Amino acid sequence: MVLSRVGILGGTFDPVHRGHLEIALRAKEQGNLDRVFFIPAGQPRLKPGEPSATPEQRMAMVQLALQGLEGLEASDVELRRSGPTLTADTLRELYDSMDGDTELVFILGLDVLAHLDQWLHPERVVELARLLAVSRPGYTEFDWEGFYARNPYARGRVDCIDTTAIDLSASELRGRLASGQSVAGLLPDGVEDYIRQNGLYT
Repeated sequence: MVLSRVGILGGTFDPVHRGHLEIALRAKEQGNLDRVFFIPAGQPRLKPGEPSATPEQRMAMVQLALQGLEGLEASDVELRRSGPTLTADTLRELYDSMDGDTELVFILGLDVLAHLDQWLHPERVVELARLLAVSRPGYTEFDWEGFYARNPYARGRVDCIDTTAIDLSASELRGRLASGQSVAGLLPDGVEDYIRQNGLYT
């Protein structure tokens, strides 16, 4: 019997922005989640050139962003490991650390879900956690038939939610900061001050 549902939101968070918070809050509400863990990635396998801020800086920004938001927590589970970050390994570590009556729910965008078959050990990911897919601009006509043909082990393990999250990428934010453009309203409280105090993305 499942007594607790814990959401997992991973990413480089380089930097964390209001779109991330919106996704987490909508997932918590619509997915009936008790908590959502923000997990900054160590070295993402599919993004070898990122991140640009240090692990400690990205973790600090996430902690600032989550202050005062009940049910949203930061976890350094991936930052404590060396080498490329594998989602399957992260989920296994979290699964083993929790009670047997806890269900893990991995939150990801439909654009990311479309490439699930390119991950290492995607079947292990789906075994350890349900997937909660967030709709993104441009992915309203998702090819579910093709997706399940490539990932038959995912049938019955994927749920979807809608969100009005800010259509903004961290790379776009870094570009704005580097060129001196305004980022007003796009970063959580305290994060912009931290970025400027530490000379990030200049």
